[in-house]
Amino acid sequence: MSKLLEMLNRRRLLIGDGAIGTMLEAAGLPAGSCRELWNVEQPDKVLAVHRAYIAAGADIIETNTFFGGNRIQLQKWGLEERVAQFNEAALHLARRAVGEASAGSQGAASDGGAACDDIIVSVSMGPTGEVLAPLGNLDPQEAADAFREQAQAAAQAGADAATIETFYALDEIKLAIEGALAAGLPVMATMTFEPSGRTMMGVAPADAARALTAYGAAVIGANCGTGPEPMLAMAEAMLAATDRPVMAQPNAGVPKLVGGKTVFPETPEVMANYAERFAQLGVRIIGGCCGTTPDHIRAMAQRIRK
Repeated sequence: MSKLLEMLNRRRLLIGDGAIGTMLEAAGLPAGSCRELWNVEQPDKVLAVHRAYIAAGADIIETNTFFGGNRIQLQKWGLEERVAQFNEAALHLARRAVGEASAGSQGAASDGGAACDDIIVSVSMGPTGEVLAPLGNLDPQEAADAFREQAQAAAQAGADAATIETFYALDEIKLAIEGALAAGLPVMATMTFEPSGRTMMGVAPADAARALTAYGAAVIGANCGTGPEPMLAMAEAMLAATDRPVMAQPNAGVPKLVGGKTVFPETPEVMANYAERFAQLGVRIIGGCCGTTPDHIRAMAQRIRK
């Protein structure tokens, strides 16, 4: 049994981490740059983000590989030949943070969650950013090869699972799931829905839940796209359509532009209130996406662990 399924069998609720991009931008990551490059050029700053989420009580730590973990995304910066390097470095940093926490606390997580030895390190796998043929120009085989390459690099570097997230199209997420499963990684698969209740490609939550279940994902759910309020209804529809554990990772509200900066309005207290509501619905993994910080995750963890 995988570490992910073992923990889900043992514990009713798991806490995911929050935004990595938000934290790295606060640490000085230039807008529009390759975030994954920091895994090798600014490792201490990436490591600091993982440490902060572990200290906040997260049971699942995702790697800094979402925006450019696959070669199709990395082509934008001419870095496509560094897929393995970036993913291996990302796994090393996440595992180092978990190891430090375990050694420092002798196996006890700071906020009463899982022992640090039980923290799941999951490779974050995002979409290619392209539309598959015949609707778009990307050859499905090229996409499949890219997902398989990333998943294999992550598995060889010691990933416990794959978080396949922020997808809009079923044909593309199916290829990503297949790539992760072929590498031996259990999959947490989440799609991104608009406030209207469908993805940009028109997929409804219940349809997504049924498809992701059929594709072999161990956990299914929603992330990004909306704040916590609209995601409650999405999670409820998914729970009714699948027997798999459901996860929810909303943004910290709808972003606003304030003084030229993007601001996410929901406070840690508000996100903690919603975390409790997700738990009451039956959601099994609760974390955050854009705009969420260690302060948000700490408040959410403390609330639902009561």
